[in-house]
Amino acid sequence: MYHPPVLKNKRTLLERAEKFISDIYFTDCNLRGRLYGDTHQLTSLSVFQTAKRVQYSEAIQQNFQPCKVGDAFGPTWWTCWFRIVLKIPEDWREKEVHLRWESDGEAMVWRDDQPVQGLTKEGEKTSYILSECLKQDEPHSITLYVELACNGLFGAGQGSAIAPPDLNRKFTLQKAELVVFNRDVQELLTDFEMLVDIVKLLDEGDQRGYQALFTANEMVNLCEPTDPSTFSSAQSLAQKFFSQRNGQSQHIMHAMGHCHIDSAWLWPYEETIRKCARSWVSVLRLMEKNPEFKFTCSQAQQFQWVKDWYPALYSQIQYFVQKGQFIPVGGTWVEMDGNLPSGESMVRQFLEGQNFFKTEFGQYCKEFWLPDTFGYSAQLPQIMQGAGISRFLTQKLSWNLVNTFPHNTFFWEGIDGSQVLTHFPPGNSYEMKGKVEDLIKTVKNNKDKGRANHSAMLFGFGDGGGGPTQLMLDRLQRVRDSDGLPRVNMSSPDRLFSELQADSGLLCTWSGELFLELHNGTYTTQAKIKLENRRCEALLHDVEVASCLALSQSVGFSYPNKELQELWRLLLLNQFHDVIPGTCIEMVVEDALGYYKEIQRTGSRLLLSACNALRSTPWMEAGSSTAVLNTLPWERTEVIALSGEGSQSRLALIKAPCMGVTLLTDSAVSVSAVTVTVQADGTVRMKNGLVQAVLDKTGRLISLILLQTNREAIPDGCFGNQFVMFDDVPLYWDAWDVMDYHLQTRKPVTTVVRPVEVVSSGALRACVSFSLRISEKSHITQEVILDANSPYIKFSTHVDWAEAHKFLKVEFPVQVRSSNATYEIQFGHLQRPTHRNTSWDWARFEVWGHKWADVSEHGFGVALLNDCKYGYSVHQNVMTLSLLRAPKAPDASADVGHHEFTYALMPHAGSFQDASVIQHAYNLNFPLRLIPDVSMARPWSGFTVSSPAVILETIKQAEGKKNALVVRLYESHGSSVLAVLSTSLPVKEAWHCDLLERPNYSHPAEVHNSKISLTFRPFQIISLLLHLS
Repeated sequence: MYHPPVLKNKRTLLERAEKFISDIYFTDCNLRGRLYGDTHQLTSLSVFQTAKRVQYSEAIQQNFQPCKVGDAFGPTWWTCWFRIVLKIPEDWREKEVHLRWESDGEAMVWRDDQPVQGLTKEGEKTSYILSECLKQDEPHSITLYVELACNGLFGAGQGSAIAPPDLNRKFTLQKAELVVFNRDVQELLTDFEMLVDIVKLLDEGDQRGYQALFTANEMVNLCEPTDPSTFSSAQSLAQKFFSQRNGQSQHIMHAMGHCHIDSAWLWPYEETIRKCARSWVSVLRLMEKNPEFKFTCSQAQQFQWVKDWYPALYSQIQYFVQKGQFIPVGGTWVEMDGNLPSGESMVRQFLEGQNFFKTEFGQYCKEFWLPDTFGYSAQLPQIMQGAGISRFLTQKLSWNLVNTFPHNTFFWEGIDGSQVLTHFPPGNSYEMKGKVEDLIKTVKNNKDKGRANHSAMLFGFGDGGGGPTQLMLDRLQRVRDSDGLPRVNMSSPDRLFSELQADSGLLCTWSGELFLELHNGTYTTQAKIKLENRRCEALLHDVEVASCLALSQSVGFSYPNKELQELWRLLLLNQFHDVIPGTCIEMVVEDALGYYKEIQRTGSRLLLSACNALRSTPWMEAGSSTAVLNTLPWERTEVIALSGEGSQSRLALIKAPCMGVTLLTDSAVSVSAVTVTVQADGTVRMKNGLVQAVLDKTGRLISLILLQTNREAIPDGCFGNQFVMFDDVPLYWDAWDVMDYHLQTRKPVTTVVRPVEVVSSGALRACVSFSLRISEKSHITQEVILDANSPYIKFSTHVDWAEAHKFLKVEFPVQVRSSNATYEIQFGHLQRPTHRNTSWDWARFEVWGHKWADVSEHGFGVALLNDCKYGYSVHQNVMTLSLLRAPKAPDASADVGHHEFTYALMPHAGSFQDASVIQHAYNLNFPLRLIPDVSMARPWSGFTVSSPAVILETIKQAEGKKNALVVRLYESHGSSVLAVLSTSLPVKEAWHCDLLERPNYSHPAEVHNSKISLTFRPFQIISLLLHLS
């Protein structure tokens, strides 16, 4: 058909094509208005509502009440089960028939007692295919059930997505009908959409854009929406356009289906289980229709949930895993936070995750997958390598607020020198939609042009689930190899990384942490979660140490491996990247605190059981004395409280052997008695022979002298232990962000409720106390404690906190000049600048660390220790510890309540390594444990390490081996060192192993006289498999 040429007026031709497929304009006569054909009412629709999430088998037994389209259900977090009885009209034969369902909530269709399709309007899934081409012998009368969760993909925020949920919200059923779906219209709509986007997104002078414009215009000319016979000629034009091929040099995009599901965030853990099922069952339906489609899926915990709750669905997933379409990735139990979990917790994430994937699917994951976490520890490359992983994918650093990260594909080098091939998808998203915009953005953003010509394209709705759609697949199919656009391959992570590795000769290396210049508030938000995480990490460590000692020394003791695995999995679950950072709703916080209580309850029982077993060993038996268990690998001389609380405790100075036990009567000799003196000016001096501290009446530290060198740690005229408040109003992400401008709102806390007074003044411990008022609603009470033989002064703090958008910190100006401060991270430490010379320095105005931070010059330094905090700032000579925040979204009551925490200040001579700062920080976090009613002739030690640089971090039973232990050590000073591990356990042979506990039989660890010699490089982690005789 001939059409006269028209003027090259881009706007009119483009808008003509847009209106032809619009779902708003001219739907009475355009193509979009023909997507659905005849409709037919359901035979019947009834509902059962419940506040609980019940299983299908229970739900269908309930009493269903009639309902209709337009009815509202709920409230939020309720579940509605709909029974649908339908009959397809006989005259719909040879047509594609759908159940069309639209509601505010997330739905799952059940048919023949099995989940078959997720339906979520926000995820562009609003129909369930009853028949692709209705045949006479297909069932026409069908009963279905639809399980509707009264929440959206992103929960039920009131007013904004991250606002606290509206608990009174109702959810409306907007459509429920049978409909004829015109597949040929959908195909043509997709052609038009892709052409229109090419016109809009290619550069104005690009010839290919004008080809797309004129192709789309001619297709409109050819296509009569009411006459399907005209569609084929229009489709032929589109196919001709899309089939014009690319050159060999075009960028190659590896398209992989993806469905990021937060294990908890704006919805509780239990709802995530259903999100997984809704999303994954929909993925399986796509795989059945699209055999080339591949889908990546992380988080072993989510697989375990689906296995437990939806066993038939899980079996289908296993089938598609074996086919190579459903691809487990990540290798961890959950997508954990990349900053706050301890080193051992990170190891257990991989141990639990990789073992799960190997057991369930016969394969380990090859790549670490963590697209949405708020920064990445510099020790992760070594941990990955130890878990059999040498590839890493994320995109979160594209969120940097200040500096643009310079690479998309590079080698990432950890603090020990380990390297992993790392890829940030240049599209800066893990939930693309297969649109032209995604393709062009990927090529444009690629910062490694000339070095890497392959990149990942992860497509599918995410965060709250949803996943890929058929439309996304159809879009990508059209542009697999089309001139003017990058080539698109349906691919897999293995194929992507293999291509990147094969051409990696020009890739750059980034050394050190991947610091996210955003979300710095997550180091502090929800302080109780952070406290319980630290406590539970310590408890599980102690349970494992005590149980291993009991296993090797007490006949008949059974190591509680199953119970410990369950506790570890709970702890790992709570380390998910929206839980431990505190960026979740109140329901999740309550669930998390409940899991911590379970860990504490069961863990304490297991610790007691192991300690009881130690009573029947060759060196200890039942008696009338009390023993002390030290679970750390060095000798400790400490003051411990034996009974009562606070000032009423009976105190003892005890010398405890390395990872061993001694009687309480084996008291150490104090270096010097502790004294506390109220001076004439009202200040209080505390002294113990190692340090001398002076506090003013308000509890501020005005002097701290290291007596060994007579060196003052507090500058003249300055105040340590200065509490300060800041206004804390971020730009949007309330629980996540603290902005640099908050530093301009500093206000010292100066209102005294009760001035400093002496609480106790015994020879072993001096204690003074004071109270401050933060505001009319919030108060601080603090005990300042100095123990005999302690090189640090402790601040035991109680805060009643009821603020809104405020930030509480404590400052210590120190008489030290250094351009860098050192912070503990997992299995080591790193340095960050104390100046703000560059934008990269400035962006680190609030940073994370673990148990300690230190500022040192040659010969002297000061360390700040803590028992549950993670947020720090060291600017010039002021050390600051972040204590409490008060965000109001997504949890309106975040951090409101009573808080207890302890921090300590430790001046030291020489380096922090030589002063044993690392060991003292461990001591603050791992209390000595009492074992009552025992008798023993002499102290007993299970393990010692010859070098103070090497820390024996973990002792546990080996996975699947009853008579073998795994011990994990790391070099903590940043030095190359030879160390000897000595043990009194009956070790017959030892092997080096990886973090998955796979022995390296070519690398035995020779055992001579119960000693094993080991060579460490800086920050190296070494794991040993010890077989007991």
